[in-house]
Amino acid sequence: MMVKLKEQGHRVLIYTQFQHMLDLLEDYCTHKKWQYERIDGRVGGAERQVRIDRFNAKNSNRFCFLLSTRAGGLGINLATADTVIIYDSDWNPHADLQAMARAHRLGQTNAERMMQMTKKKMVLEHLVVGRLKAQNINQVGLDDIIDMAQRTVH
Repeated sequence: MMVKLKEQGHRVLIYTQFQHMLDLLEDYCTHKKWQYERIDGRVGGAERQVRIDRFNAKNSNRFCFLLSTRAGGLGINLATADTVIIYDSDWNPHADLQAMARAHRLGQTNAERMMQMTKKKMVLEHLVVGRLKAQNINQVGLDDIIDMAQRTVH
């Protein structure tokens, strides 16, 4: 998918919660000789801004920006990207919302689709957590959780 996005001239943000996945993605970008930026928990505030500015610069040659969902995101504005990939979304829809907020000026149709998916995950989280609180957690099995998820999605 990345090759096609690159060929079509897209600018991509890739979010993942795992440092090792960022390392793998970084190795892949280096192998493909793609220019990229990266922010994770080891990057300080001043350097973060330098990387953001380099990515957002007019005529930037940076194809993608690799970001850790756990690195925090206050003040990050990556509006020059047109594609967001949340690589390993999980049961924490709040991390997804923060990632989307960092790229809040992206194309409305892509952003709207992502928002709908996140809303569904938040509803699912609310139902599952609510059910677990209402019942003894030992009485709720995997089949019950799958059933709740299926009823929520449909």
